[in-house]
Amino acid sequence: MLRFDLLKEICETPGAPGHEHRIRKLIQRIVTPLVDELYLDSMGSIVAVKKGKEDKRVMIAAHMDEISFIVTYIDDDGFVRFHTLGGFDPKTLTAQRVIIHGKEDLLGVMGSKPIHLMKPEEKTKAPQISDYFIDTGLSSDEVKKRVNVGDPITRERSLVEMGECVNGKSLDNRVSVYVLIETLQALADREVPYDIYAVFTVQEEVGLRGAINSAGHINPDFGLGLDVTIAFDVPGAQPHEMVSKLGKGTAIKIMDGATICDFRMVDFLKKQADENEITWQPEVLPAGGTDTAGIQRFGRDGSIAGAISIPLRHIHQVIEMANRDDIENTIKLLTTALENLHNHNWEI
Repeated sequence: MLRFDLLKEICETPGAPGHEHRIRKLIQRIVTPLVDELYLDSMGSIVAVKKGKEDKRVMIAAHMDEISFIVTYIDDDGFVRFHTLGGFDPKTLTAQRVIIHGKEDLLGVMGSKPIHLMKPEEKTKAPQISDYFIDTGLSSDEVKKRVNVGDPITRERSLVEMGECVNGKSLDNRVSVYVLIETLQALADREVPYDIYAVFTVQEEVGLRGAINSAGHINPDFGLGLDVTIAFDVPGAQPHEMVSKLGKGTAIKIMDGATICDFRMVDFLKKQADENEITWQPEVLPAGGTDTAGIQRFGRDGSIAGAISIPLRHIHQVIEMANRDDIENTIKLLTTALENLHNHNWEI
């Protein structure tokens, strides 16, 4: 059963790329009792290790950073300019509240030119990130006392329950952080065949940087990326565009824009899902990538890598939506996969 309060705390804790300290402390506190060893690598990713019976390593990566912004300038009227950390759809930012994490947390709102004052050609033009500024309601002197260039900015949104779904900011990729924690909880008192390296990575949203670093020093034999994927199952979408659908199960990745998953891992995950009556759907994502690419290619010897994904509507927007059953099926598949890696023919 989904622990909503835990997922809510994970989603609402800030963690911009390169500024993951708050979410890192939360995860460390939760995960430490569940594993045999926990350490931080040089970039700040959390590496939680559960020892297995044989000397092989499996790395699972769930990134803990969230798409965010960074302060670039404060003007003489106190308005804050910013740059993105990760990909945003600019049209979703109008009049949205954000939190500037300066000397203290400071609420602000994304402002732009009022529609009443726009020229006809401006009204039909897609907004750009550069059209926005952040209004804190304070004077320039007061803003500058609290905020510096380089301070991170995150979205101000609560996680709520909505029908059969959860809805809020940063489900990309905090829902995967939750899934990995719940998997470690399920395995805490069980034997596993291989050493599990559960890695809560940094800076995925700006180029898979944490996973690349972690794979380099872990050098896993097997790898699993754990992330969200597009659920474009909405009005106007063509069937071939949907990638995945909410409520149709966890997604087994076949490929995305950065990775062709190892066919052996794809077959293994499908077999585990079918044998354990876990609802799943195939995922082919035409563009975009996940930590899977870092795990697959940046260990010294490379790894047999694949990915499990949680379908997500409204991805990389101000709020995102995931289905409860899809989350539960992802936990089940990851758990059974980690228990049964040794029961498969990995010959190429």
